[in-house]
Amino acid sequence: MPSFFRIRTATPDDAPALIVLIEALAAYEKLSHEAQPDEAALRQHLAPDAQPRCEAFLAERVDTGQAIGLALFFQTYSTFLTRWGIYLEDLFVVPEHRGRGVGMALLRRLAAEAVARRCERLEWQVLDWNELALGFYDRLGARPLDDWITMRLSGDALHRLGAPVDPSTPSVPPMA
Repeated sequence: MPSFFRIRTATPDDAPALIVLIEALAAYEKLSHEAQPDEAALRQHLAPDAQPRCEAFLAERVDTGQAIGLALFFQTYSTFLTRWGIYLEDLFVVPEHRGRGVGMALLRRLAAEAVARRCERLEWQVLDWNELALGFYDRLGARPLDDWITMRLSGDALHRLGAPVDPSTPSVPPMA
């Protein structure tokens, strides 16, 4: 039985469709207020010669070509293993197509890519309230890393730490 969707590698020309999916993901995660996707930047980052580069697989309906899911990822490196890995930044399937194998197909395609690249790890994050996703990942055999805490430096804090160093000031920023 033929599938109603196909998975393919996204190209820079897919940036508009990916932006629509990214905005839908942000709405689903109740983070629309934080989402500011930039189509031109995404187009540039998806280019084969971009440095740094992100990549994506796009799920689309066979009959209409409508984008219905994405897996956006980038290469990582493990110093402990001295091996490459893949970090899945976002996996998203539009709600009306969930439960129909699209997410599984995207993850299978990404896992196959990781194996082909001889990666040792495929990692991602999931919101702790997303029971549907947590159950899905558990069924795949993925396990949470409970002993690791995600840290983020952004906005003013990032700019303060990354500002040019004045030799007359201490090298360690003061504690807030």
